Amino acid sequence: MANIGIIGAGSWGTALGILLVNNGHNTTLWSHREEQARELAETREHKEKLPGVRLPDTLEITGDLEKTLVGKDILIMAVPSVAVRQTARMIKPYIRYGQLIVNVSKGIEEGTLMTLTDIIEEEIPESVPCVLSGPSHAEEVSRGLPTTCVAGAKEKKTAEYIQNIFMSPVFRAYISPDVLGIELGGALKNVIALAAGAADGLGYGDNTKAALITRGITEITRLGIAMGAKAETFYGLSGIGDLIVTCASKHSRNRRAGILLGQGKTMEEAMKEVKMVVEGVYSAKAGWELSQKYQVDTPIIQQVNQVLFDGKEPGLAVQDLMLRDKKIESWEVSWE
Repeated sequence: MANIGIIGAGSWGTALGILLVNNGHNTTLWSHREEQARELAETREHKEKLPGVRLPDTLEITGDLEKTLVGKDILIMAVPSVAVRQTARMIKPYIRYGQLIVNVSKGIEEGTLMTLTDIIEEEIPESVPCVLSGPSHAEEVSRGLPTTCVAGAKEKKTAEYIQNIFMSPVFRAYISPDVLGIELGGALKNVIALAAGAADGLGYGDNTKAALITRGITEITRLGIAMGAKAETFYGLSGIGDLIVTCASKHSRNRRAGILLGQGKTMEEAMKEVKMVVEGVYSAKAGWELSQKYQVDTPIIQQVNQVLFDGKEPGLAVQDLMLRDKKIESWEVSWE
C-alpha cells in the first residue's frame, strides 16, 4: 500500500484516484478550487466531468495543497499541460529530495518546446519525474473498463514500482525507458486527432481516417527519432494505441474540436463549445516548430497549424495533402 497525492481534480485525475483507491492505496485528490473540493467530497460525484460515477468514500478530496503533497510515496501531476510549469513552481516548496512525480498530462510547452517531465525536472530538480500514458479515456477508466498504459522512467526499478502501483484486474501497465518517446506520442497524437475530427466534420469516411492515422503515426515517429526517441515506442501504446483511440473515440475532446473545425467553426468557437482543454491546439504549434527545428517533414501537422492559426479552410487543407508530390511509402523498403 502506498501514500499517493493527485494534483488536479479534472476527469483524468479523478479517474486515477478511483483506480488507485480501489487498488488499496491511501489516495488524496487535490483541487485548486476549494468549492469544487467541497462539492466532490460531499456529493461523491464529479457531476461535470464524470456524471454517474461514484467516488469511493476512501478517496480523500481536499483543497489543502500541503496535505496532498507531504509524506507521499508518489505524486501524480494531472493538471492541463499549459498549467504544468506554474503548478510545478507552486508545489516546489513541499517537495522532498527524491520525490517521485508521475506526469499523466499530455503536451509540449509552447516557446521552450519542452516535454512535461522536462519542465518538472527543470522546476523541481530534486524530484524524480516519470510518465504514465496510453489509450486511456477517463470516462472508461473511472468505470473500471479494461485499459492498458505504459509507465516510463529513467531507471527500471522506478518504472517497475509505478507499474506495481497501477496494475489491477482492469488496468494493465507496461514499462519503458523511453520517456521522451512516450511523451511525444501522447502530445502529438492530439494534433492528428484534430485532423481526423475535421475529416469527420467535413463528412469524409473511414478511408480518410485510416489514412490520417497511418500517415500521422509516420510523422510522429519520424520526428521522434530525429529528437532521440525510439521507433518502437511509437508502435506501442503511447504511439499508435493512443492515436487510434483519440482519432476514433466519442470521448476525445480533440476529435470533437476537429469535428467543429470541419463544420466551419473557428478555433476559438470550437474550444468554447468543447468546454474542456483541447491539448492538441497547444501542441500543434510546438509540433510544427519542432519539425522545423529538426528539419523533419510533417505535412499533416503543418496543415493543422494552417487551419488553426491561419484561417485555412479544412477542405482545402485535405486537398493540399492529397495533391502533394508523389512519394515512396517507406524508405526502409526498396527494390533490389
